[in-house]
Amino acid sequence: MDAILQAMDLKKRFKLSAKQQKLENSRRKFVDAVGGLSFSVNRGEIYGLLGPNGAGKTTTLRMLATLIRPDAGDALLEGKSIVKEPEAVRRRIGFLTSELKLEDYFSPSYLFDFFAQLHGLSPQARAARKAELFDTFGIGEFAGVKVANLSTGMKQKAALAISLAHDPDIVIFDEPTNGLDVLTAKVVTDYLLALRRQGKTLIVSTHIFSLIEKICDRVGVIIGGKMAADGTLQEVCAGQSLEDRFFAIYAQTVGEEA
Repeated sequence: MDAILQAMDLKKRFKLSAKQQKLENSRRKFVDAVGGLSFSVNRGEIYGLLGPNGAGKTTTLRMLATLIRPDAGDALLEGKSIVKEPEAVRRRIGFLTSELKLEDYFSPSYLFDFFAQLHGLSPQARAARKAELFDTFGIGEFAGVKVANLSTGMKQKAALAISLAHDPDIVIFDEPTNGLDVLTAKVVTDYLLALRRQGKTLIVSTHIFSLIEKICDRVGVIIGGKMAADGTLQEVCAGQSLEDRFFAIYAQTVGEEA
């Protein structure tokens, strides 16, 4: 298989504030969000990172998107290092997370043009791409409305369209359906599958078993910042349902660490 992404022993540690230590009733000064994570993603597939809240999924995707720098390790996206060549990586990816909010004061149309221009799209290319994506997600009617006045689902669809403005070959989505109603979640899920049919490579994180089962070709189970299982759904599940297999892996991993 043609690996378009290779993550190699990624590590990230965060310092805990006094308030966080108090909330955790702990004296530890650091938390290892990601503790030596390695995996690969093949060209043209959807790869899912599955794990509970706090497992390190978001930190991993932020490192891959070059938003934060790993303390150790590296990852190559189409041969470009996230540590040594972050600008080259950013030109090749689209990144979306529910924690990165669109500015309330501006409209989806304005923000789309702004980010498309940052990616170097010509006025003609911007207009064509905007028309395509806004039609796909039903944003056209709300294109000139301030983000602050949009519904949660419309904000998510606008953010999705903007993250795809430059038609990237590698798409990284953190919890793509988090907080969405069932109709909007289906629109987003269907579009992720459409991107794969176009030959795009997608990396998504989620804690929703059904989303992994519906769209992912392969899955990595992350627990405590480490890879607990990795492979196709058939390989990871080993004859069980994904939910049952996940909890078995979780119980084994936690038991080994205790």
